[in-house]
Amino acid sequence: MADPKGFLKTPRRTWPRRPVQDRVRDWDEVYQGQALLPIIGAQADRCMDCGIPFCHDACPLGNLIPEWNDLVSRDDWEAASHRLHATNNFPEFTGRLCPAPCESGCVLAINADPVTIKNVEAAIADAAWQRGYVPPRPPERMSGRTVAVIGSGPAGLACAQQLTRAGHTVTVYERADRLGGLLRYGIPEFKMEKHHLDRRLGQMRAEGTRFRTDADVGGTVDAAALRRRHDALVVAIGAHSMRELPVPGRDLTGIHQAMEYLTLANRVCDGDLAASPATAEGKDVVIVGGGDTGADCLGTVLRQRAASVVQLDINPRPGEDRAEHEPWPVYPKVYRVSPAHEEALELCGAGTDIRMFSASTLHFTGDATGRVTALRLSEVEARGRTPLPGTERVIPAQLVLLALGFDGVERGGDLIGGLGIRLSARGTIARGADFASGADGVFVAGDAGRGQSLVVWAIAEGRSAAAAVDHWLTGGTELPAPISPQDRPLVV
Repeated sequence: MADPKGFLKTPRRTWPRRPVQDRVRDWDEVYQGQALLPIIGAQADRCMDCGIPFCHDACPLGNLIPEWNDLVSRDDWEAASHRLHATNNFPEFTGRLCPAPCESGCVLAINADPVTIKNVEAAIADAAWQRGYVPPRPPERMSGRTVAVIGSGPAGLACAQQLTRAGHTVTVYERADRLGGLLRYGIPEFKMEKHHLDRRLGQMRAEGTRFRTDADVGGTVDAAALRRRHDALVVAIGAHSMRELPVPGRDLTGIHQAMEYLTLANRVCDGDLAASPATAEGKDVVIVGGGDTGADCLGTVLRQRAASVVQLDINPRPGEDRAEHEPWPVYPKVYRVSPAHEEALELCGAGTDIRMFSASTLHFTGDATGRVTALRLSEVEARGRTPLPGTERVIPAQLVLLALGFDGVERGGDLIGGLGIRLSARGTIARGADFASGADGVFVAGDAGRGQSLVVWAIAEGRSAAAAVDHWLTGGTELPAPISPQDRPLVV
């Protein structure tokens, strides 16, 4: 490590965010970015270069965190980029979107503030692009084998890039009109501007990866015929079966799934729509769900100038510190304030938290036209989530967003039957060792097999599935495989 006492004399300092009043008026990313490289260098100096770096184990990709922290502290950004890209295809994505379980695993986090690993990672990735350290890496020779990858989310893209670099001819099939999956239409622009995605797709095209959009495998594209045309096939379609809220009034107009709402907002930013047909402008909005997707909806609602907003979470309010049953180095469930919640706190008045914990939706009410007008809820007891008598209340709502997560792959179309694969009890695609589905030459990567998870797990799965495919095609592989399908995150 460059400074053996860095973690003792330098306090943790994260990237400053742009002023709330400025950023809610646009869709630009909330952080100030590259002007803060001196801050990043000082923060990298805090890394202790631990004898056993638990951050490695906490990161599904096995990122070489102490190594690139040391290189950044020495101002060697090119070498830092090489070490970072050795384990992560898309650090500009994870540096913005990952909740950073590596920081929870930082040894400093035992009794102090961890290293700002996520900020350092994003800074390295951005500097690498600006300074030309990540040119396309086409293969030196071609294998003569062809692979189809279904889905262009982070798992599919990581798998495709690895297989292309190994010399296989790879075609990615995406049912939407643009590439990227949830990176494109699920992640709001203020969390990750889409030029990061487009730039990486350009690199992949230059390396030789082929892309087909508007290609709905199992719908407009025959799944069985696609498998016959390729030597191997990887299913990386995500877990897009959205959980429902089966309560009275759910069929009222104005109640939307979060992903439907976020997709429309992203299409406005892309110029496809002049305005979203599900805009929050001037409306009382209720977001049902307390996770990251709910926070994405919150930031979008604020930028659409809602009249009011409330976010419901059926879980009790987390504590400020780790609970005893969540010891270091697991990723703890603690009270966190995302950029969107920070915006809501400032816009709604100091000390006002728009989040309601231990709250369960009972039913919706509407007007004579069939539009939602209000939501009735009650408090619930912590363990069984049973409604507590006498706690019912009604809050106004002309727009309701359901951010309840996902429960497996979508069942429509003939993809499952056409490929001869089957679903597990969890609604994901069943698979065994080496990401194999059981159908000859068909592999499964990402949320489609794991279930709803993080972007960093998707990339790790894509890389590992690529190694499995390469081995199946050639009898051996030099591609890294950071995880197996049985790996689970350090959570309780």
